[in-house]
Amino acid sequence: MNGETMVVVVMLLTGCGGLEQTRPETDIPSTVEGPFAPRTVPFDGTLTLGSEDLNGSNPRVVRTATGMEPEQIFLALSTPDAMWVSWVTGEAQIGQNVEPLDPSSVASVVVYGTGTNRYTDSVNGTSEIYNQLYPFEGLDNYTSGIIHHVRMTGLEPDTLYFYRVGDPYLGSMSDEHFFTTMPAPGPASFPTRIGVIGDIGLTYNSTSTFDHLVQNRPDLVLMVGDLTYADLYVTNGTGSSSYSQTFPDTPIHETYQPRWDLWGRFMEPLTSSVPFMVIEGNHEKEPQMDNRTFASYQARFAVPFKESGSPNSFYYSFDAGGIHFLMLGAYTDYSQSSAQYAWLERDLANVNRSVTPWLIATWHPPWYNSYTAHYREVECMRMSMEDLLYQNGVDLVLNGHIHAYERMNRVYNYTLDDCGPVHITIGDGGNHEKIALKHADDEPGLCPDISSTGDDFGTCGFNFDSGPAAGRFCWQSQPEWSAYREASFGHGIIEVINSTHLLWTWHRNQDLFSGVGDQLYIVRQPGICFNQSFE
Repeated sequence: MNGETMVVVVMLLTGCGGLEQTRPETDIPSTVEGPFAPRTVPFDGTLTLGSEDLNGSNPRVVRTATGMEPEQIFLALSTPDAMWVSWVTGEAQIGQNVEPLDPSSVASVVVYGTGTNRYTDSVNGTSEIYNQLYPFEGLDNYTSGIIHHVRMTGLEPDTLYFYRVGDPYLGSMSDEHFFTTMPAPGPASFPTRIGVIGDIGLTYNSTSTFDHLVQNRPDLVLMVGDLTYADLYVTNGTGSSSYSQTFPDTPIHETYQPRWDLWGRFMEPLTSSVPFMVIEGNHEKEPQMDNRTFASYQARFAVPFKESGSPNSFYYSFDAGGIHFLMLGAYTDYSQSSAQYAWLERDLANVNRSVTPWLIATWHPPWYNSYTAHYREVECMRMSMEDLLYQNGVDLVLNGHIHAYERMNRVYNYTLDDCGPVHITIGDGGNHEKIALKHADDEPGLCPDISSTGDDFGTCGFNFDSGPAAGRFCWQSQPEWSAYREASFGHGIIEVINSTHLLWTWHRNQDLFSGVGDQLYIVRQPGICFNQSFE
């Protein structure tokens, strides 16, 4: 494609409100031509399976802020006319005796405007700290720096803003940063590029993923879980690529919370100018005393859960131009009697496909996965929610968890379906646990036992009673719903062309910055599929 896409303007009879649409005229395949024959690209033996974590002295993660100077600045979308910005002030502590900082000791202020160094608006926010505490002898406790969250409102769509954060009364304001707001919701209004990363961690592979992503100039980034992998470390700072093997006798699954601060500094060059939308993964669970979990995830990130009617930050939704995003929680109750399911029903009922024709869902562990790692782990979630997503015409599902890449044909209930969503697993950001290589269908002995699958909410594994895998738990060859799979590190880019055509591209770290590992046009057919209707 050489970075250019030739297009011709046509009138699509299935289009929205008589709008003219652009139909790509390229050699890139589209879902209309599918389903595609399953394809597996063998692992490139010249590549390494993983790389070491960055240590705290690396220039990309070392703390340069002093006193109450802001650091770890992080943007997130709120409503179409609002943006969250978060940051940290003060120094975190870890040890046997830690003294939490006082959040009221420093203000949370953002000044912003549409001209550089010309700030016409100022807004105050809230601040908090969190603790990671272990009631076991010899384990270090952690208390965070002061975490600030401020919501900038009254923003115009598709507009460049400049801002600074901090406490002007202490003279501790950040350098100037900038961001561009999303286009207004509408059927012909879309972000230019949306980056997708999962399971990134903080390794030398992570730096390659990050640099490739920056080179692709995203307007928005989706982070589909497993951010820092702080839980691959014990509290004295010793880490491993396999916690269970290296630390089998720890009294609790420990975590080294300073990794979160290193990660926040590592990501800041991008997160301070591009909104990042996160959802929790299993490595964010981080259990501590009093059965508390997900403390860091909940404290560090402002997400629009209240704006979307959700009771907590484990699941929420938001709009970006003509796309409605569902961020679902796989580590909180997802049963049909749960608060999450009731919220999802309400949220989907309020989606207006004539305004936001595209519906994209993300959560961490995939429903469709042919690798041995986490094979059919969340069958219970799929059985609970798949019908609801299918009936409402979700177009694209993005997951992580598996440290490799896999793109599915359109599928519903393990059956090829021209009106089902395209599921893509992209848990290949570069974390310390290394790449996943084995597939459940490679040989009979690799098929996991049913009893070994499941999650905290149950085990719903079963042998298939029909189709190519009838009578078995695993396929004997690559499943027909698995269109393309490859073990390599990388990231994804979404480019929405119009209300019916979306270009998906997977970029591999091993390629030059302009290289493409996998590419597909995802085509909506609202005139054919009842669940994709614009009505």
